[in-house]
Amino acid sequence: MQFLVDGLLIGFVYGIAAMGLTLIWGVMNVINLAHGPIIALGMFGVYLLLNNAGVNPYPGLLLVAIAGILTGMLIYALAINRVINAPHLSSLLATFAINMIIIGIGTAAFTTTPRNIDMGLGSFHVLGISIQWTRMIAAIASVLVAGALYLFLYRTTTGKHVRAVANNRAAAELMGIPSGRILALSFGLGTLLAGIAGGLIATIFPFTILSGGTYELKSFVIGVLGGLGNPLGSLLGGLILGTLEGIIPAFTETTWVPVFEFVLFVIILLVRPQGILGAKK
Repeated sequence: MQFLVDGLLIGFVYGIAAMGLTLIWGVMNVINLAHGPIIALGMFGVYLLLNNAGVNPYPGLLLVAIAGILTGMLIYALAINRVINAPHLSSLLATFAINMIIIGIGTAAFTTTPRNIDMGLGSFHVLGISIQWTRMIAAIASVLVAGALYLFLYRTTTGKHVRAVANNRAAAELMGIPSGRILALSFGLGTLLAGIAGGLIATIFPFTILSGGTYELKSFVIGVLGGLGNPLGSLLGGLILGTLEGIIPAFTETTWVPVFEFVLFVIILLVRPQGILGAKK
C-alpha cells in the first residue's frame, strides 16, 4: 500500500505533464519535442525563485505558469507558425531544434550538477501509511490545474474556440475565429502545463537541465495510454503509470520500471492505438 499510494500521488503530476503534450497535439497536430526541456525550465524556475528571491515554490508556480505561457507563445511565433501547415516532419524538426537550444543554453548556464529543493514539510500517517506532504500537495495542485483546464476548455468562449479549431480549423476560421491566435494560445497552454509539472516535480525529486527528457518520454507513454488529444485521458494515464512506478519496485529492481512502461506503451499501440478513452476535442 505504501508503494501504491506514493505512485498514485506522483501519477497526478505525470498526468499534468502529459496534458501539455496532448493538448498541443490535439489542437495543432504537432508533436512537441521541446516538451522535456520546458519541464526542466519549470524545475529551474521554482529553484531560482526560491534561492534568489526567497519565493516559496508553490506561490512561485504562478510566476512559472505566466513565464510558461509567454515562452510557449514566443516559441510558436518563432518556430512553429511558419511550419504549422507543412508535413509533420517540419514541425517535428522545429521543436527538436528548440529542444537542443534550451538544453544547450541550460547546460552552459546551470551545468548538469543535480539540484534539489528541500521543502522540509515532513509527512503524515493514514492507516499506517506514511504520506509525504510534498507529494500530497503536488497531487492536490495537479487536480486543481486539471479542473481549471477543464473549466477553461468547456465553460469559456476562448476555450470553445480552442476546441473548434481542434475539430476543424478551416470551419472555425469561416466562423470568424482567429485561428492563429488560438494556436499560439494553445501552444502556450501546453508549455504552461509542462512548466507547472516541472515545478511540482522539483519539490519531490532532484533534477538537472537534462531531467526533462525522462518526463517527456513518460508524457508520450501517458498520452498514448489515455488517448492523444484527451486531457482527461492524460490524467487517467498518469495515474496508471504512477501506479506502475509505485508497485513494480515492490517486487523487483527499479531498473525494470522503464521496461514495463514501454512494454505497456507497445501493447497499447498494438491493441488500442486510440488510447483508453480515445481522442476528444
